[in-house]
Amino acid sequence: MASEGEIKQRFSQLEAWLDERTRRLWAAAESAAHGRGGISLVARASGVSRRAIAVGLAELQKKPDRSQRTRLPIRQKGGGRKKASLKDPDLLLDLEKLLEPVTRGDPQSPLRRRSAKLIHSVQVS
Repeated sequence: MASEGEIKQRFSQLEAWLDERTRRLWAAAESAAHGRGGISLVARASGVSRRAIAVGLAELQKKPDRSQRTRLPIRQKGGGRKKASLKDPDLLLDLEKLLEPVTRGDPQSPLRRRSAKLIHSVQVS
């Protein structure tokens, strides 16, 4: 059985080429090879969370067919950063209020022009 230092060394050699999904799968395969206590050992050595390793183990159990392997998304649907407008529903309205006094052109048009005064006032401040 490999020590924590050996796992850390292997991980540091691969880390630059691993994306989120492959990092999860590598950690899961490494922990499975160690058997009992493997998840904790790999989590300590690599810094990959225990939860991510558990998700990776579940993915390894599924074994997708060959045609799907190249098309698998790195993140699951809904993963990643949430839109700022979902976190703060009033954000767009607040931005409109902030920019309205210094915009020119048709208010229905998606393209609006800011006056030079706004740009100048921001640079002076």
